[in-house]
Amino acid sequence: MNGSSRFFLLVAALAIAGCNAGGSSSTPTAGALSQNGHYGSTHFVPEWQAKHEARRVCKALAGGAQCHVLLVTKGVKPSCSPSGGTCGFRPIDLQTRYNLSGSLKNGSGTVVALIELGDLPTAATDLATYRSTFKLGKAKFKKFNQYGEQSDYPESCGDFGWCLETDLDIQMVSASCPKCTIYLIEGGNCGSVVCGLEGAETEAVTLGAKILSNSWGCSSFNYGENCGDSNFPNYFDTPGVAYLASSGDSGYPEIEWPAALANVLAVGGTQLEETSSTFTETVWDGAGAGCATTTTKPSWQHDPDCAGRTISDISAQAGCNPGVAEYITTSYTGWTTVCGTSVASPLTAGIVGLAGNASSITGGKTFWELSKKNHKKELHVISSGSDGSCANYICQAGLSKTDGGYKTYSGPAGWGTPNGITAY
Repeated sequence: MNGSSRFFLLVAALAIAGCNAGGSSSTPTAGALSQNGHYGSTHFVPEWQAKHEARRVCKALAGGAQCHVLLVTKGVKPSCSPSGGTCGFRPIDLQTRYNLSGSLKNGSGTVVALIELGDLPTAATDLATYRSTFKLGKAKFKKFNQYGEQSDYPESCGDFGWCLETDLDIQMVSASCPKCTIYLIEGGNCGSVVCGLEGAETEAVTLGAKILSNSWGCSSFNYGENCGDSNFPNYFDTPGVAYLASSGDSGYPEIEWPAALANVLAVGGTQLEETSSTFTETVWDGAGAGCATTTTKPSWQHDPDCAGRTISDISAQAGCNPGVAEYITTSYTGWTTVCGTSVASPLTAGIVGLAGNASSITGGKTFWELSKKNHKKELHVISSGSDGSCANYICQAGLSKTDGGYKTYSGPAGWGTPNGITAY
């Protein structure tokens, strides 16, 4: 458990069409899967929530979509210093830990699209401040509505509580791939929130983006699979396009769509720590992970304790203690600190941009098929921590095979975090 206190809340079994929990109130054990991949009905409460370290800012919207950014509320100074690191991890910290410095010249001409809700008028100026502060150069940045227009933007991101998310996403891509071209695609409420997100997803591909990052999801805890739309998976299946999605911030056994789709690279989270210029990582206990038994198991997954799609595939910094630095002026006053798997997905999208292999990425296949030797060389293996109680690798890192482990994999951290770009 990485020395941290764990908190559990016993909740009633969910009664959602097509997504009913198994109803057992006993301690979850490996193999006791219910129809939606939950092990019993014990719902883990991560530390950010139990200890009030951070809070959600996105609204729970009709249809289920909610962004995954968290605003850090504990231990953050009102006037933090971004260059001094007191606002959270800086690009140089992330680049150093993930061994990206030698690859930062890459990415020119590669388009990374961020799928968001609502309009953020200050996106370009906020991004310019972030990049100038951290000496990342001038951004190649364009903003579109969900119809591919650079005008007639949707209602305010504040209507959805999404403004902090939008700035975070474009800044995290900048942190990992300064030379990538960033497309901000702003969906609106076109009859339903999911409709707006789906439209933005389609338009990003039409505009030529080869990497799409989604820092949002619809949770199995509340709405069931596919955000309530049976056509939802069709928006994430364009050949040659790398789709990424954050796994959520509620720990095991949270299942989030689109992260649970086989064609999507599900990005979990770790807690990055620095001591005397040395970085280490453990599982972030808020990272969503689990077994989506209503999704057909991809042919490239062979783990033993999940009959469906096992989540996540890969991970990166997402923790709240500390989080990462962000600059935002809309509804906020400048520099602040944020966390959540919303950090990990766009950061990873930028790394995919550095690698230049987006067309070869289909869900998590690349990472599940890495050899043992390459896993050790090309990824930071996460060997400690958990995001709930499941008695196996789906929520616990570092287990031996006899204790329920599966190679070096764990649900919340996937196969690990970047150690350079070779694995991507």
